Amino acid sequence: MIILGVDPGLASTGWAVLEKTSQNRLVDYGCVKTAAGLDFSNRLGHLFQAMEDLIKQFSPEVMAVEELFFAQNVKTAIKVAQAQGVIKLAGAQSGLKVVEYTPLNIKMSITGYGRGDKRQIEFMVKKLLNLEKEIRPSHAADAAAVALTHIFTNQNLK
Repeated sequence: MIILGVDPGLASTGWAVLEKTSQNRLVDYGCVKTAAGLDFSNRLGHLFQAMEDLIKQFSPEVMAVEELFFAQNVKTAIKVAQAQGVIKLAGAQSGLKVVEYTPLNIKMSITGYGRGDKRQIEFMVKKLLNLEKEIRPSHAADAAAVALTHIFTNQNLK
């Protein structure tokens, strides 16, 4: 099974493709960036197209997305929520099963502790995927953590 993990954002959306095997193999990862100077609708369109391209390239069966964590800046949260909606729409229109995990679910699944910080997540992703170095940028490492959470939460996946 191929899983596309996504850490949604408007400026930078992390993604990671994992193959569920006995060792859970990292296939590829990266970030989709949108320029702050672009019209908001164009940024969403770029994000949607990038997600469609990733889905076509890697043919995942599942898209695992981190749920939005509402910060104090409501205006930013609304824009990120719209980006998240576009990401999920790309997955749904491509026929993928789209699932969401809260930051707490992800931290518990990856570190065993619900208040794990970014450094702990990055370290554990490296360890769990048997990588020589940590995934950079951190948004891509977060996306890998989301995909791993899906695997760990659904142990009976084939």
